[in-house]
Amino acid sequence: MRMAITPARRLVGEIQVPGDKSISHRAIMLGSIAQGDTYITHFLMSEDCLSTIRAFRQMGVHIQIVDSNAVIVNGQGLRGLKAPQAAIDAGNSGTTARLLAGLLSGQNFSSTITGDESLRRRPMDRVIIPLRKMGAHISGVQDKYLPLSIGGSALKGIDYSMPMASAQVKSCLILATLYADSPTRIYEPAPSRNHTELMLQAFGGRLDTNDGYITAYPADQLHGQQVHVPGDISSAAFFITAGLLVPNSNIILKEVGLNPTRTGILEAYKEMGGSIAIENVSTSGGEKRGDIIVNTSHLKGTVIGGQLIPRLIDEIPVIALAATQAQGTTIIKDAQELKVKESNRIATVVDILSRLGANVEATDDGMAIHGPTPLKGNAVDSFGDHRLAMMAAIAGLIARGETTINGWECVNVSFPGFYDMLKRLQN
Repeated sequence: MRMAITPARRLVGEIQVPGDKSISHRAIMLGSIAQGDTYITHFLMSEDCLSTIRAFRQMGVHIQIVDSNAVIVNGQGLRGLKAPQAAIDAGNSGTTARLLAGLLSGQNFSSTITGDESLRRRPMDRVIIPLRKMGAHISGVQDKYLPLSIGGSALKGIDYSMPMASAQVKSCLILATLYADSPTRIYEPAPSRNHTELMLQAFGGRLDTNDGYITAYPADQLHGQQVHVPGDISSAAFFITAGLLVPNSNIILKEVGLNPTRTGILEAYKEMGGSIAIENVSTSGGEKRGDIIVNTSHLKGTVIGGQLIPRLIDEIPVIALAATQAQGTTIIKDAQELKVKESNRIATVVDILSRLGANVEATDDGMAIHGPTPLKGNAVDSFGDHRLAMMAAIAGLIARGETTINGWECVNVSFPGFYDMLKRLQN
């Protein structure tokens, strides 16, 4: 599918972006292994999150989709999952595959996890290695890729120092430890998103965090909860960027998640001179949320790297776009992880922005963007990567002429309705 984007004169209005993808995944997972029902509101009905629902339905969990963003999970208890009759297909969702690998390692049945062509190219050894240390019977293609074969086994707690900060690896080990015979102590070199830690404690699980160390404990039982999912800041990022770049714009994004492990983009944009304000802050289930107000701004280049990277890793494509309009050079570094996302996001971001006339070059661990440069509409490819498709759409709003994006359908992975919301702000 191809999408055509033309320049916008201004963007004005108030919107509410869909629910947070990371939190939606985890609410289904923990709700499924809890005792009693879990009620989830503002759930993200995207392809990735629906993959997680299908996975747990395969294991005997009754999950009812009530309306466009509400779900009821009839929890089966910690030991209540049933052996799936076929391989679990995680689709394009790395979160589904990696977190399930941990959860399934402690079951009393065997299972297989597979995924689409893109996901089968993404590395799974980062969870295979520590899970084996815990005693899991797990193997993959070349010991690195999906499909993963997992045999139910008795797990033990371990001490594990993660080579790089990764919320998916950390969450995988925390879920596996629920079924282990002793605690697991995890060291992360930089803070990564902590949605699993917050939600597990809300469901009755036990965790200790101290100075980069997370101690996860086995559980006897979890208990169903009411979960209201905040807006996804990774989805809001596209509208925040559009508000900064499109002339004469003023956008209010309602009830966006403001978890400190996810707000790196706000800090980066403020450092670049972006006009961003936050109002109506509240907390629910340990998750902070608030309204984000964005106005057109003159940006300046900056350096983005170090411990900030895990806190904005998914937003780097659209930050790179913003940097094309900033005065001076923006350096993005320490972001090797971009190479193993849905696409090699260093190479693909550089490809798209270069086709639109940007002055950008790839580096081993990121990119250098020289600005400001006027953008010119062109035909670009999404590379099957939802975040690249949406980045290109925002670029089309400020490019001269028409920008066409091939492979637009991948946007449904995280943000069905993105285009309609974008059009609404132009009226």
